[in-house]
This record gives sequence, structure tokens and C-alpha cells, in this order.
Amino acid sequence: MAKCIPSILPNLSIEEAFEVTKIYSVAGLIEKDTPIISKRTYRAPHHTISGVSLVGGGRTPKPGEISLAHNGVLFLDELTEFNKHTLELMRGPLEDKQVSISRINGNFTYPCNFMLVASMNPCPCGYYGSKDRKCTCTKNQIDKYMNKISGPLLDRIDIHIEAEKVEYKNLENEEDEETSEAIRQRVNKARKIAYERYREYGIYSNAELTPELIKKYCKLDKNTSKILEEAFQKLGFSARAYSRILKLARTIADLDEKENIELKHITEAIRYRDLDRKYWKN
Repeated sequence: MAKCIPSILPNLSIEEAFEVTKIYSVAGLIEKDTPIISKRTYRAPHHTISGVSLVGGGRTPKPGEISLAHNGVLFLDELTEFNKHTLELMRGPLEDKQVSISRINGNFTYPCNFMLVASMNPCPCGYYGSKDRKCTCTKNQIDKYMNKISGPLLDRIDIHIEAEKVEYKNLENEEDEETSEAIRQRVNKARKIAYERYREYGIYSNAELTPELIKKYCKLDKNTSKILEEAFQKLGFSARAYSRILKLARTIADLDEKENIELKHITEAIRYRDLDRKYWKN
């Protein structure tokens, strides 16, 4: 699924393509027959990766995986198997969209505006919360496992989805599925809506909204605002999560081709944020 994400993302603009190509050129990864990278990148480093390899650095600082995934996708499989300190190094870059490296011979800054996609089990045995099999882990084992992912890092991930067990009948389903190209057309249409809306600010998407722009373009009516307030109080969302819910709801509304954020858009966005309170509530 993660590998398919680049195929449904908006087409790279010429400016984005140049940015990615420059990064790969600095890293020495440009192939002779590919003078410019025109497709969104997909990076999937192993969980044994070092902090330097992930965020960049070294004696002669080179771009790390987060920069090589610029304008593309960084997939971290088995997230809890990564070193906790290594994961924490991403917190700043995820917020700032760039990573700065200081050395005696100078300071280096590389862009890293990537989509972080991660997967993990709910516990060491993999069956915590399962309806079909009993979890064999102790509470201490589950808590230790979950604590490998910090709250601040979770706050920087917009969508948390729990994947249920796939039923056999669904595997046998022969109905035609929607193609990636069809989905990409919808995404491109929503991206165009956002681009036109923010043209004067020089940004491309809702994810780039500043607090001031959120207030201007993510306004809610009284009833919708009340629902968000209730969810905020009940689920204990942070201020960062609140902003991300609004930006996500704005994107859902754009995909629905609606000028304003409606109740159904905000409730859908809230549903994509409740797993951190289900599994990390303590």
C-alpha cells in the first residue's frame, strides 16, 4: 500500500522536480540516463538505520533518507523496531520541512518536505485488540512497546489508521477496483483548488498552512465548531493535533469540492486522529 502512494500523489511541478534532482545530485545518486527526476520518490530504509543515515550528516554532510524522500514518501515499516533516539531526530525536520547540519567547515541545510508513512503492530505478539485471537503480552510488555513512539512524534503524524484483519471473501473479490490514475485525477483536482486558493502566499497545499492562514481558510460554523471542541476535550488533543485536524478537514472538503469545511469533513478528520488516544492513552 505504501509503495502505491506515490502513484496517487499530485504530479511533480517543474520546481519540485528541480529540488529533488539537486538533492540526488549532491548525494551522488543521479543516473546518467536520468538527468532530471520527474516522479515522486519512495524511500523505505531498514529499521537498523543510523541517525546520520536517516536525517543526514557525516564528515562531509550528505542528505539523509528524509531529504532523499523530499516531495515524495518515506516509509518506515515496523516503526517500533527503529531506535527511539533515531526517530526523535525527525521531530524538528517534520515541523520545519528542512534539516540543518553544523560542521566546523560550515553549515548545511537540506529540504525534507516528505510524506511520512509508518506501520507497526499494536503489541509484540501482534494481537492486542484483536477480535479473533487473544493477546499473549503482559501490560508491561505492551506499555514498553508503545513507549518506543513518543507523544510529540505522534502529534506530527496527521492520520492514524487501524487496519483490521482482511476477510477471505474480500481477497476473492473480483470487482474492478479504482485505478491509481483515477484517484490521482481527483487528487490533482483538489491540489489545484488549494494552489489557486493560496497562490498569493506561494504555497501548494493545506499541509503548509500557517496558524494565521488556518484561521482564515479553515473557518467552521457554530455546530461544527462545537463538535470539534467536544472531541478536543474528550480525546485530549494537543494544540498541534487541533491544527492538523483542521488542515486535514480542509483537504477532505477540497476532495469533496466544497468551498467550506462541513460537519462531515470535520468528523471524518477526527476519526483519523483517535488511535493515539486508544493505544497511548496512558
